[in-house]
Amino acid sequence: MAKQYVQKITAMDEDFAQWYTDVVTKAELIDYSSVRGSMIIRPYGYAIWENIKQELDRKIKETGHENVYMPLLIPESLLQKEKDHIEGFAPEVAWVTQGGTEQLTERLCIRPTSEVLFGEHFKSVVHSYRDLPKLYNQWANVVRWEKTTRPFLRTLEFLWQEGHTCHATEEEAQAETVKMLEVYARLCEEVLAIPVIKGRKTEKEKFAGAKYTYTIESLMHDGKALQAGTSHHLGDGFARAFDIHFTDKDGTLQYVHQTSWGFTTRIIGAMIMVHGDDRGLVLPPRIAPIQLMIIPIAQHKEGVLDFSYQLKDTLSEAVRVDIDAGSKKPGWKFNEYEMKGIPLRLEVGPKDMEQQQVILVRRDTGEKLVVSLAQLKHKIAELLTAIQNNLFLRAKNHREAKTHSAASFHEFETILENSSGFIKAMWCGDVACEEKIKEKTGATSRCIPFDSEAEIAVNECVCCGKQAKHFVYWAKAY
Repeated sequence: MAKQYVQKITAMDEDFAQWYTDVVTKAELIDYSSVRGSMIIRPYGYAIWENIKQELDRKIKETGHENVYMPLLIPESLLQKEKDHIEGFAPEVAWVTQGGTEQLTERLCIRPTSEVLFGEHFKSVVHSYRDLPKLYNQWANVVRWEKTTRPFLRTLEFLWQEGHTCHATEEEAQAETVKMLEVYARLCEEVLAIPVIKGRKTEKEKFAGAKYTYTIESLMHDGKALQAGTSHHLGDGFARAFDIHFTDKDGTLQYVHQTSWGFTTRIIGAMIMVHGDDRGLVLPPRIAPIQLMIIPIAQHKEGVLDFSYQLKDTLSEAVRVDIDAGSKKPGWKFNEYEMKGIPLRLEVGPKDMEQQQVILVRRDTGEKLVVSLAQLKHKIAELLTAIQNNLFLRAKNHREAKTHSAASFHEFETILENSSGFIKAMWCGDVACEEKIKEKTGATSRCIPFDSEAEIAVNECVCCGKQAKHFVYWAKAY
């Protein structure tokens, strides 16, 4: 029975897209909604998001930001105030045209993002340099009318946080933009065990209405890239559109400089595709809703269940622990919790009780260890740390193995034909070359990395051969 359960998962290397769908449904992360492109986040999936949210919310508040909440609906006239912004989002906007039985005199947009709402609010609360900086964040849902959808990665509605700040100077806004990107990077690497590359988006790929967009890019198991988080330097464009100004120390009116930054539930999709395997989900211990699952062996025998529950009570002080005392056979339970990615499994039966020991099994490696009760708490903590570190190292090694360099367009194409992953290549800065690369290969510019590299000997554009201006990471992406 357990074997059949595992066989229901499509192998990753056979059909990665179907494997992903199998994992998100069979691990009970989501269910499908009757609304096309929408998902129901089930309790286990939402518990993962809650743990991520808790970690990130703490980090955001440590940087001095306050949580607020903006309305769901945006009047069309308000959205139109920032021309570049609305043009960038127009294809994805969902509109409300009727309220009750009456046609609305003005369409209302269901927020795809909240820059204009914050702009309207900042105009009413910022008057003097003493009012600055304004450091706000909101946890919300947004709607973007996507044509092609996939659970967590791209849905009509998704959950996220979006930060919005106002500053007196461009330098302060720049520092904020970089600082919040670093918060995202630390969350990904330290909590989610996902290695990222930090950099700047090209003009073509930046956020609509932004001066600059900074990004963290990650690589999935199948060699496709995924944008894990973005931080935008908005300059004073929105301030001018919404007339957000303040009186500085010299009594002069100045426009504020703004930022916005966001992190979404798509990171759960990234975590699945970075760490998962043919047995299902693999969760980093720091965000796993259950870090340790206790499976009683021969639980019908006297004392086994009582002993197992005593273990649960003792360990709950140090670890997120649960017990499965259901009637299914242990082998079935093993496979179920491997599917759900629980980092550690604890097996205990009559012989273990006699010898005052248990068996611990790692989800990441499958390694089994016999551990005495006296050493159990210490060993669990040690193993959870080891699993967290191993998942990060394994993902980083995978990324490095799938990162290539190309000095010519022929080399660029050959790499993509025979492999997948990041391609490091020089670029002249001309959007025509950027578009040609996408048209011919399907790869897009992921970022111009902050860390300068000199691994490519030539300083010529990989596309046109002219003098290069930027070192760029390219990849096919989700």
